[in-house]
Amino acid sequence: MSLRTKRISSSSSLRAMGKSGSYSSGFSGLSLSGSAGFSSGSAYAGLNMGTVTINRSLLAPLNLEIDPSIQVTRTQEKEQIKILNNRFASFIDKVRFLEQQNKMLETKWELLHSQSTSRSNIEPLFEAHMANLRRQLDIVNNDKVKLEGELRNTQGLVEDFKHKYEDDINKRNSLENEFVVLKKDVDSAYMMRADLEDRVGSLTDEHTFLRSVYEEVNPTETPSVRIFCPVSDVFLPEQELRELMSSIKDTSVIVQMDNSRNLNMDQIVAEVKAQYEEIAAKSREEAEAWYKNKFDQMSIQATQYVDEVRTTRAEIAEVNRIISRLQSEIEALKGQRMGLESQITEAEERGELAVKEGRARIRDMEDALQRAKQDMARQLREYQELMNVKLALDIEIATYRKLLEGEEDRLGQQLVINVQSVTGYGSKTLNGFQQPSSSASKVLIKTTETRDNTRFSTR
Repeated sequence: MSLRTKRISSSSSLRAMGKSGSYSSGFSGLSLSGSAGFSSGSAYAGLNMGTVTINRSLLAPLNLEIDPSIQVTRTQEKEQIKILNNRFASFIDKVRFLEQQNKMLETKWELLHSQSTSRSNIEPLFEAHMANLRRQLDIVNNDKVKLEGELRNTQGLVEDFKHKYEDDINKRNSLENEFVVLKKDVDSAYMMRADLEDRVGSLTDEHTFLRSVYEEVNPTETPSVRIFCPVSDVFLPEQELRELMSSIKDTSVIVQMDNSRNLNMDQIVAEVKAQYEEIAAKSREEAEAWYKNKFDQMSIQATQYVDEVRTTRAEIAEVNRIISRLQSEIEALKGQRMGLESQITEAEERGELAVKEGRARIRDMEDALQRAKQDMARQLREYQELMNVKLALDIEIATYRKLLEGEEDRLGQQLVINVQSVTGYGSKTLNGFQQPSSSASKVLIKTTETRDNTRFSTR
């Protein structure tokens, strides 16, 4: 049986058309009223029924037992009522099931809505984390630029120190060369001194020999000898020494002879020797002092250069250590930067994946929401249809109850029943409105006459 049912109604009062026994009856939807009778509709008001001829012999009261067809009809009505009750119970169960499904869908919708709300907070967290990582990357890049600048400055200092070190090495080599040259000069000066000492000795021997010869020739005269020597400094360079030797060759010695016997040659020779020794000692002291001073200066300069070289080497080693440390820090920062870049890439990928998943979940939730709305609308329609069916069933049950009660009341009286088959049109009830059916149906009209000659016509 479909959700649409036929609503059956019976007239609450029958209009008697005369003693000729002609009746007109209409059929419409049954409606339950507060009185014991039935109200008749006019769905078939245009249906004209023929005149019914009543046999007078049939109006005599008869003592008949209950018709078996009535018993069968009653049984069928009871079975139909049971079927309708079962259907009504199944409809009620279905309504309850649909209400439970509605509650479950509402709960699912709330859960999905809460999940979507919680998932929507993930994207700002990822964006904040990515912004933090970008700030750290900017700080690392700034530190890298700063360290690279310091490295360039340090490399510049290293280059300057290298140039200074090379200059100091060159100066040291030049000073060593100068020292070698000066040492050669000192050696040549010592050789010249030795030669001059030898010449002094030879001149002294010659002077002694000449003196002895003179004494033997003139034993009574004491000659006075004056030697003029233009030499002021015996420690001269080699070229000047050669010039001095050449000038000495042309030196003339003027000897004034005094015939007096009071000449003391020993004293004169001693004085000359003392003068030469004094000159030689003075020259030697001056040369030694000059060379010693020069040597001390060179030693001090060499010590200073050695200290500077040592300091430069220490500074170079320190700079190399700083360079190594900066290079290690740069490598560490490069590794940290690569790690941060990989973390940023992974975070962006995870964020994009989370955004995609969130969008997919949102689409799924929207689809689920749309399906839930459609299911809810469908269930509401079914619920309304079920409520309409329930209302129709309630009316039908009440109608059957009244019919059964009226039938039981009528069975207690002596009845005269006239049955007539009339071709008419039925009606259907759709959403509370009667619509005439297009198919013709046979209607069984049962006319009942009571003892007080009141006639009722029932379907």
